[in-house]
Amino acid sequence: MAVAGASFGMVAIVAVIFAIILQVAQAQSPSPAPAPTSDGTSIDQGIACALMVLALVLTYIIH
Repeated sequence: MAVAGASFGMVAIVAVIFAIILQVAQAQSPSPAPAPTSDGTSIDQGIACALMVLALVLTYIIH
């Protein structure tokens, strides 16, 4: 009977420790990702690259 009481006490202690650890782990939620922002520079760079390719192709065709 004493062994059953001791093992129940150990199970209770372990359960309390796990409950505390799980609450601490859930308290730290990751921060949300920042909102996407576009200032137009990537669009401008894409247009500039397309125009450069067009200029190279035209130069190659003309010469």
